[in-house]
Amino acid sequence: MSKAERTKTKTAREKIREQQAEARLRERRRRIATYVTAGAVAVAAVGLGWWYAASNSQAEEAAGALASVTVQPDGSVVMANQGVTTPVVDVYEDFQCPACKELERVSGQTFKNLAAEGKAKVVYHPITIFSQEPTKSNSVRAGSAARCVADGKQWLAFHDLLYQNQPSETEAGFTVDQLKNWGKQAGVTAPDFDQCVTTQKHADAQLSYSKKIIDAQKIDHTPTVKLNGKEIDNPVLFSPQDLREAITKAAK
Repeated sequence: MSKAERTKTKTAREKIREQQAEARLRERRRRIATYVTAGAVAVAAVGLGWWYAASNSQAEEAAGALASVTVQPDGSVVMANQGVTTPVVDVYEDFQCPACKELERVSGQTFKNLAAEGKAKVVYHPITIFSQEPTKSNSVRAGSAARCVADGKQWLAFHDLLYQNQPSETEAGFTVDQLKNWGKQAGVTAPDFDQCVTTQKHADAQLSYSKKIIDAQKIDHTPTVKLNGKEIDNPVLFSPQDLREAITKAAK
């Protein structure tokens, strides 16, 4: 092979390698474009899902004045307009329970609005479901303190403050001083409130009521919310719109 022929052959091989390199580069670019498009679709889907979930769990605004709130001798609390006896919404809750705090944040106002609209009789049952420390003692102190509030609207304000200030499950909280301070913030006027909280006057009653309710209603978790005796599923419970529809339907 002459020198000229060898040079020509080398040039041809280089040209082939260049073409192969360009082909590989085009294929790489095509794959990247495919991945980016698929990723964008996935992100959009996740975004839409989040938006749907967020919009579906949007808490209601306060619609106006509260329904009448009455503290019962056993420590339960009834919120209903006069003459409204059905449907009955029983809320079994533990002030130390994080899921109960979330329920209060998401659907608490829905319960209040429906009661104020005369579409439900809401019954709160503060119980102590925890058996481990420090959560058990935290719960008992909070539940006992709530029993020191006899005025219904003051009780509900105190109830809301307990959730807003719920301590971690890993540390002692709901201290006596905190509970007395939140009582003042809730407008509690009973002269013996501080002493009642300090001595945990109703601790035994809180535990006794909790056992009675847990056994009778077969409760193994909080929050448990029952509509006319039947437990409401979580997807409905944590969706104010669906919760409203379920309770309103039961009211018809």
